[in-house]
Amino acid sequence: MLSKKENALRILKFDKPEYVMEGMPCYLLSYQGCNHEGYDGGGHECEIGTKWTDIWGTGWVKGQKGVMGMPASHPLSDPGSLKNYVWPDPDDERLIGKIYRLMETYDGGDRFLGGFNRDPLWEKAHMLVGMENMLSYLYTEPNFVKEVLSKIMDFQIGIARHYLKLGIETVVMGDDLGTQQSLLIGIDLLYEYFYPEYKRLFDLYKQNDIIINFHSCGYVEPVLDMFMDLGVDCLNPIQATANDLSVIRSKTYKKMALQGGISTGLLMKGTAEEIEFSVRDAIHLLGRDGGYFCAPDQELPFPEENMKVFHSALEKHGTYPM
Repeated sequence: MLSKKENALRILKFDKPEYVMEGMPCYLLSYQGCNHEGYDGGGHECEIGTKWTDIWGTGWVKGQKGVMGMPASHPLSDPGSLKNYVWPDPDDERLIGKIYRLMETYDGGDRFLGGFNRDPLWEKAHMLVGMENMLSYLYTEPNFVKEVLSKIMDFQIGIARHYLKLGIETVVMGDDLGTQQSLLIGIDLLYEYFYPEYKRLFDLYKQNDIIINFHSCGYVEPVLDMFMDLGVDCLNPIQATANDLSVIRSKTYKKMALQGGISTGLLMKGTAEEIEFSVRDAIHLLGRDGGYFCAPDQELPFPEENMKVFHSALEKHGTYPM
C-alpha cells in the first residue's frame, strides 16, 4: 500500500493513486495573525461576543459558534489614512516566532510540511478597506488600490521566505472570489489588479517546487484559467451548488487537481442515502482517473452522524480501479 504522501502525490499528478483521500496529509506552519489574531491574542476560537483587533488593525467580532468571526471595522476605509498606516512586519518576532515554535514540534512522518498564507490578497484587502469600499475604489481610487495590494503582497512574500527557509513542501492559501452565482470582481479587473500581485507570490513558490493548494469559495468557473496559469496544483472547495462540476473537471482534467465538491447543505441536512450517493457520484465525476480529493465544500460543524456516513462512503466508493 502506498504511503499517504505518495498516494496524495499520485492524486495531484493523475498518476494511478490507490484510493481517494479527503485531503493532503499536512502539518501546517502559521504565523501569529494568520488566522486573524492580534499581537496579544484574540481569534475565532473566542467566546461568542468577543471583540478584538488583528495585527493589521482590522476590528473583529465573534458572532456564531463553530465559524469564524466577522470584520467590524477597517483601518484603511478612507484612502487618506494610508499615509499614516503602519504595515505589519513579516520579520517581527511577535509574528514569526510562532512559525519556528511550530516547527520544533514537527516530527516528519507521513505528512507534508506546509505553510499557511491565509487571505493572501483580495480578502486581506477588503478586511483592511471594507468590501464595498474596495469594490468602489477599483474604479475611483486605482492608485490607492494598487498600493494596498502591493504592500499586502510584500508581507505575504516576507512570510513565505520564512516558510521556505524551513523547507516546506506545500502551501495553503486562498481568497474567496465568487458568490453563489457570479464572481465578486470582474475577470478583467482580476487580471489588471490582482493577477500581477498573485504572480509575485506564486512564482516564488513555484521556483522552489512547492505544491500550491488554493481555496476560493463560490462560482469560480471563469477564473480556472487564471488559477492554472498561476500554477495552482489543487483548487478547493469547488462548491457543488455554485458551479457545474462537470465543466470544472473538463477544464482542469490532468492540469489541476480538485478538492471538495460535496454540498455543505447536504452534509448538514441530507439523509444517509443522499450523502452516500453524492460521494459516489462526485468520485466518479471528478476522480475516476485521479486528480480529486473528496471533501465537504466548506468547513462547518456538521452533524457527527452525517460525517460518519461521508467517511464510510468515501472508503466504500473511493478505491481504485473504479
